[in-house]
Amino acid sequence: MTTPTVYTFFEKATSTWQYVVVDHSTSNAVVVDPVLDYDPNSGTIHTKTADGLVSFIEHNQLRVTRILETHAHADHLTAAQYLKQQLNGDILVCIGQRITVVQKTFAPIYGLDYHSLENLFDVYFNDNEEFDLGFLRCNVMHLPGHTPDHVGYVIGKAVFTGDSIFNPDVGSARADFPGGDAEKLYESMQRLLALPEDYRLYVGHDYPQNRDQTCFATVADQRVKNQHVKLGTPPSDFIQFRKQRDAVLGAPRLLHPALQVNIRAGRLPSPDEHGRIFLRIPVQADLVL
Repeated sequence: MTTPTVYTFFEKATSTWQYVVVDHSTSNAVVVDPVLDYDPNSGTIHTKTADGLVSFIEHNQLRVTRILETHAHADHLTAAQYLKQQLNGDILVCIGQRITVVQKTFAPIYGLDYHSLENLFDVYFNDNEEFDLGFLRCNVMHLPGHTPDHVGYVIGKAVFTGDSIFNPDVGSARADFPGGDAEKLYESMQRLLALPEDYRLYVGHDYPQNRDQTCFATVADQRVKNQHVKLGTPPSDFIQFRKQRDAVLGAPRLLHPALQVNIRAGRLPSPDEHGRIFLRIPVQADLVL
């Protein structure tokens, strides 16, 4: 089977793996889950990480045709629109069709009009939809559980899993966001483990303890070594573990800015009459002050 060349870029602040995936027979490429840098202390957005991707793409004379989002990330802002602007190409920003579910969930939380979020992505993938990367055939896998909109991308023997599975010693992602479901996450992980054993599962994040960052593990390794769902792990064991673990996790550091940008396909809120841009933070209080 023909498989792509995969270039990997680790963003340390959010422990995110970004990928530039290339069909070298045509120099066509896709970018998976690019990061826009955000400093929550100063409220400053900058583009150092994304500029590194742009530099690599231009230096290697690649033609990016699509930016592939695995889901609406809660831990980093997407650089999809920035890359689309900088690369000056007819680039499609793509995500799974259930992003509309996520948008409908979070629009009222942030006081947004849902209709203002419609048609912001260029492509809304159906389950099992196929598309081309040069001469390579790509397939969209619906992998819910971490979020309801989550998808993975199978390109040759490379599978870009987002947060649907992590490296074997890390195991799995949380499933307690709105629309998340530990049982569905288990089923999605089993779908990945059912792929041919030599397929590489490229993860969305890595949180190593006593090793360097690693971007993938083979299906064979995941079946034997994944600490949460190796072959033979009963679903009840995983679901119980995941729910107990998620109950003590804090909210992601960039939750509110990330979601407000990512459900807009990487666009910032419109500036006010003074050119100022504001992101909203919901506050819960049982007292009147």
